[in-house]
Amino acid sequence: MPVEFIGYVSAREQTETLDLPGPAVDPAYIAATALLHERAGFDRALVAFHSTSPDSVLIAQHAASVTSRLGLLIAHRPGFTAPTLAARQFATLDHLSRGRVAVHIITGGNDRELEADGDHLSKPERYQRTAEYLKILRREWAGGSPFDHDGEFYRLRGASSAVLPYQSNGIPLYLGGASEEAIKVASELADGYALWGEPLASAAELVGKVRAAGQKYNRSLRFSISFRPIIADTEEEAWERAAVIQTQIEKRQATILPTQSGIALDHAGARPTADTLPTNEGSRRLQAIAAKSARHDERLWTGVTQVTGGRWNSTSLVGTAEQVAQSLLEYYRLGIETFLIRGFDPLTDAIRYGRDLIPRVRSLVEQEDRLRRTSG
Repeated sequence: MPVEFIGYVSAREQTETLDLPGPAVDPAYIAATALLHERAGFDRALVAFHSTSPDSVLIAQHAASVTSRLGLLIAHRPGFTAPTLAARQFATLDHLSRGRVAVHIITGGNDRELEADGDHLSKPERYQRTAEYLKILRREWAGGSPFDHDGEFYRLRGASSAVLPYQSNGIPLYLGGASEEAIKVASELADGYALWGEPLASAAELVGKVRAAGQKYNRSLRFSISFRPIIADTEEEAWERAAVIQTQIEKRQATILPTQSGIALDHAGARPTADTLPTNEGSRRLQAIAAKSARHDERLWTGVTQVTGGRWNSTSLVGTAEQVAQSLLEYYRLGIETFLIRGFDPLTDAIRYGRDLIPRVRSLVEQEDRLRRTSG
């Protein structure tokens, strides 16, 4: 099965190690990053969502306008836009981009960050709302006669849409989250399940859990895993770069004081505190993995996870391009076919991924699939 590579397009150049001065929305940077990813061989690019960030749909629209093949994976949080309106927004952009839209549903996170947008529901309530939201999205995308809906969170009368997804198979929905609530919603309603980079054994356990849950609904999901690959010409140089990255983050953290409410949630370089550590299960898993060791399975490095508290995609595969490609092949053997990769130096790393890493992984996967066919 062909693998899929997802990159990262943001409104401006910013990572845990970089926070350059400039506007909150840099159209030239968005365009340059999107074009770079398209030319580097990425299939899609993620556009992130946060309670303080520029709007993900509009950033994705700009990225789509300057590219012709690159798909967009738009992060979206249910509950702040009516599901019927969101369905029309995504379907409209899907037509403008000729079928290049996918949506990544975000339900969890830090409770304080959610409250910044006025969401005070409990975690179980949020997942109940997400399930209802996704059912409405799919119903409106299906077209047909106007429909009514009476649910716990939404009441609709005569809902319908003049614009449906561009392709007959609809708009793919990805969902992440390692909690029981997340797995239940994903297995019933999502097309893809996204997990953060974990050691092979724990990733296999989580994939197996989601796969078993999907069988209850007679569904088979596509699996995506996220990493921050650190690649160099030699393994020694790659590990040296990893150490430099951790040092850079720690130095930045020393200059950012989380004295204002939420600042440690909003700045990639801020030191997490007891109040700002995420409470979602995925982050807790990363925190536990990082507490055990900085290195797992030869290549998996949790140094950034340790200093950021596992607030997001923060685990790295470290080594030469060939070594990292071999590691990704091990995850492919677990049934994971999508790799979301982004670097700490966004443009330079994306170029290197496209030149050195993506072609190697695709080649290894083709060889793997060929062997399976001949031996099976």
